[in-house]
Amino acid sequence: MNNPTIYKTIKVDGVNIFYREAGPKNAPIILLLHGLPSSSRMFEPLLSRLSDQYHLIAPDYPGFGHSDWPSPKEFSYTFDNIAKLMNHFVDALAISKYTLYMADYGSPVGFRMVLEHPERVESLIVQDGVAHNEGLGANWKKRREFWENRKDNEEALRKNLLSFETTRTRHVGDDPNSDRYDPDLWTDEFAFLNQPGQIEIQSDLFFDYRTNVTSYPKWQEWMQKNQPRLLVIWGKHDLSFDLGEPERYRKDVPTAEVYVLDAGHFALDTKADEIAELIDGFMKKQK
Repeated sequence: MNNPTIYKTIKVDGVNIFYREAGPKNAPIILLLHGLPSSSRMFEPLLSRLSDQYHLIAPDYPGFGHSDWPSPKEFSYTFDNIAKLMNHFVDALAISKYTLYMADYGSPVGFRMVLEHPERVESLIVQDGVAHNEGLGANWKKRREFWENRKDNEEALRKNLLSFETTRTRHVGDDPNSDRYDPDLWTDEFAFLNQPGQIEIQSDLFFDYRTNVTSYPKWQEWMQKNQPRLLVIWGKHDLSFDLGEPERYRKDVPTAEVYVLDAGHFALDTKADEIAELIDGFMKKQK
């Protein structure tokens, strides 16, 4: 590979933000936003496959991966705050234009970034990320109860969202070919979730997820009005969200390219080659 991945840290608003970077500096930029409970590591398969033609940048949010994990007493773990910090991360790297790849938590972070700086976004790639209330699946019942009454539902939420079983299910879903998945993926993520302070960080951030639901109409309105170039990639074995969500994006943006793959919630686990090809074809159409 001519453009190996490099690993950097930059201080943004007093927080050390770790990021992975690969590809020529003068190539089209793809900014990659990760999900829960992963980090920029989830994009390693794309960094190795696309870095000869594109400049890829994948940060870890505060509280995730190799970025700082400030205490919730020092840093407010909300999606508004993380999106603000990610926009300042873009400022710090002097990035003026990019394609935004949003996976899972990357969608609520990314759509906030889009609405704050729409002039920066050349196109959008959504991978298993929700922008419609109907897109939240049946297993969100306990999670909605947590939003309504945090005190009485915190323990149940932690079991539902942060358990080893749930961490594994995020990857495998209902895929009958479970032997295609590297167990290191969820074992490492579960170990991350059990580090000191993580339960508090992730509980605070997930409590704020309710603000995403109330923001969905704004994101839909922006897509309907602006008709962005949009690629939607989905894993059909994803049990985290409703399988009808990809087509809801197409209703907002009729020209969207929508692909449902034989994959789980983290579709790059098993379909990295196919996803890289889809992204490459999508990017080349905008040149």
